[in-house]
Amino acid sequence: MKLNRRSFIATAAATTVAAPVGAAQSPAPVPVRPRTKLAIATYSYWHFKTERVPIETVIDKAAALGVEGVDILHRQMDIPEREPLTPAHRAYLQRLKRHAFSRGIDLVCLSIHQNFVQPDPQERRKQVEHTHKCIEIAYELGVPCIRLNSGRWNTIKDFDELMRQRGIEPILPGYTEDDGFNWCIEATQQCLEKAEKCGVLLALENHWGLTRSPEGQLRIINAINSPWLGALMDTGNFLEDPYDKLKQIAPKTVFVQAKTYQGGGEWYTLDLDYKRIARILADAGYKGYVSLEMEGKENPDTAVPKAIQMLREAFA
Repeated sequence: MKLNRRSFIATAAATTVAAPVGAAQSPAPVPVRPRTKLAIATYSYWHFKTERVPIETVIDKAAALGVEGVDILHRQMDIPEREPLTPAHRAYLQRLKRHAFSRGIDLVCLSIHQNFVQPDPQERRKQVEHTHKCIEIAYELGVPCIRLNSGRWNTIKDFDELMRQRGIEPILPGYTEDDGFNWCIEATQQCLEKAEKCGVLLALENHWGLTRSPEGQLRIINAINSPWLGALMDTGNFLEDPYDKLKQIAPKTVFVQAKTYQGGGEWYTLDLDYKRIARILADAGYKGYVSLEMEGKENPDTAVPKAIQMLREAFA
């Protein structure tokens, strides 16, 4: 029997209507939480106390461990820290970018050093210009974020002594804490136009100095209130009662550096519960990178793989 087009459509419609109630349907897709990507900070392999480990070496080690990213410590690069960029420096940056791409590694952060807590306006200007240069380095590398410091008073010159004092130092005589915050806010604002132009996010770390507390870190971030400035959460830089403090900064966090201390820390050791930290970040909706900063005395070739495995399990 032949069916014309009209008969075929009518038959198909009747068949559809006659389908039994409760017939099997395709299951609704189950939402899948994105897997947290891990990175390795090059600092994990070099704590300023031994011969410098090349960035390329860390890239290779990260690739061998199946880690997605590398977080570059600026002082560890094979270019001068403070000199203007030259064509030779730029060629080095392009070689690094090519090397990372060939190993399947993302370059995810550039951790720099600058200090905006400076009474002298000319000195603050130099720090801003240095930060501009670092933003340009990140742009050349294709790095989407730089680690920013607020800076500190430098009334304790020796870093080992600063660590013995738990990161607390006296304010410079003749000035107030408000002076320091005003200098830092003004200088950071002077970096935002360059950051936006280059597409590089400024991530202010809970470091020593003005950002030693969550209140200090958030005071700067909230005063500026820019989409190009967020918080860098260093899990090891709140030395007392860390979890409540990490929870305070989690909503503003754009990058995470996760401290571990295999073999005992270089300056101190914290027993951090990374499953708890992972929950804090998940509750805040954080979906970015978690970068390992192994700050222990154990050989990094054995310590880093153990630390990465621990982070994988904690953030699974």
